[in-house]
Amino acid sequence: MARQSRRNLPNLDSVSSINPDGSRRFIRPAHVSGRFTRARTIVGLLLLLITVILPWIDIGGYPAVLLDIPHRRFHLFGITLIAQDLWLSFFILSGLGFLLFVVTSLWGRIWCGWTCPHSLLLEQIFRPIERLVEGDSARQRALDDAPWTSSKVMRRGLKHALYIIASLSLAHVFLSYFVPVEVIGKWILSNPSEHWDSFLLVATLTGLFYFNFSWFREQLCIVICPYGRVQSALIDDDSLIIGYDTTRGEPRGKPSDPANGHCIDCLRCVNVCPMGIDIRMGLQIECIGCAYCIDACDQVMDKLKRPRGLIRYDSLNGFAGKRRKLLRPRTLLYAGFLLVGSIVMTLSLFQLKPFHLSVTRMSGPPFHRTETAVRNQFSVRLLNKTGQETALTIRADSGAIAQMSLNDPVPLKPYEETVLPLIVSVPATEFRAPFEFHLTLSRPDGTIVSSRDLRFLGPDLQASQRELVFD
Repeated sequence: MARQSRRNLPNLDSVSSINPDGSRRFIRPAHVSGRFTRARTIVGLLLLLITVILPWIDIGGYPAVLLDIPHRRFHLFGITLIAQDLWLSFFILSGLGFLLFVVTSLWGRIWCGWTCPHSLLLEQIFRPIERLVEGDSARQRALDDAPWTSSKVMRRGLKHALYIIASLSLAHVFLSYFVPVEVIGKWILSNPSEHWDSFLLVATLTGLFYFNFSWFREQLCIVICPYGRVQSALIDDDSLIIGYDTTRGEPRGKPSDPANGHCIDCLRCVNVCPMGIDIRMGLQIECIGCAYCIDACDQVMDKLKRPRGLIRYDSLNGFAGKRRKLLRPRTLLYAGFLLVGSIVMTLSLFQLKPFHLSVTRMSGPPFHRTETAVRNQFSVRLLNKTGQETALTIRADSGAIAQMSLNDPVPLKPYEETVLPLIVSVPATEFRAPFEFHLTLSRPDGTIVSSRDLRFLGPDLQASQRELVFD
């Protein structure tokens, strides 16, 4: 395996998936087992299981996560947000960003290797399919070089058929976060023309998943994902990374020579790397922190009866023999931003109201005056953000108001929105000047759920009298 890998040894001048002539070289990583590989498999399968079952979990009559875009409702673990609440997404996205900053500054690219959806799907679904159908990495490379016989056509055809099935399943899992699973079940058994937009979405997602995991693969991390480049601005000499202990490993050579270091240059760490890099060359943007090289090197050290950890999780200071610091200016700054954002978001969530009231003045004249009354016309928008049917009552607190057009409770179904005209009139004999009044929205039991301050407009009689005296 070592001689096979030496045909295209990694270097720092170009990515390992590019041949010297510029063509694409498919990376066929060898399989490895060990403590980190087992832990990553458990974490990956658990995260995939959670991803699949979340849309099936019922919380308050709705899935745990349902992004109902057509109805502009977003159900998140029992909390229902509407389009007017989307300003909270700023705190969600910025919070996730600062959380990633904190994690990266402390533990490097642990996100990429342990929780990134692309890495999980590739390593837990598509590579196992490939090994099941085509065998280990050596057999896969041999199949790449073999002529197109009936055996090769059958193996490759079976592999890609399983890829398409897996991609189709992933597309439906993705769709279940936007459409309830029971609706998807009905769609599967019905004519696609009845829901062509969703059918087209699933077909497109299936194609994208298939293209990415059957061909593009590690190029997504290298070419598209910016995280590998951003990490250089987030980590420092105290960040936890996967690295090679140069002091202990060099010079490389046969284990029988006592003058050599512990690295025997077996290339096992290179052969198992899904990105095709040589971790012994130092930290590189292609490294996703998967820890396969650690398990591979530890196996070799065990066979040689040498201590593990020639390749290990450590900081640059740790490899240099210095003490690693956890509390540093950048970690404190990132954690501070994360804490402030989390507090603001938590307080904002507690202030969300179950009903929404908005009042706008109708277009046209600001007021209408007749011989008997002065009238203002408003447009009232009511929204029931709860899953229960209710009736809401609108009241005004000004004693000068003689009449309102909305005196009876307004019935609202769950998540129903309605727009109603509101006419407020004051007898002409009682009106003296524009004034402020308070509009409240209350439940049948009298509990006030929302309110607005409005201004009643009309002719300024006092100003008219002053102008008359002046004249």
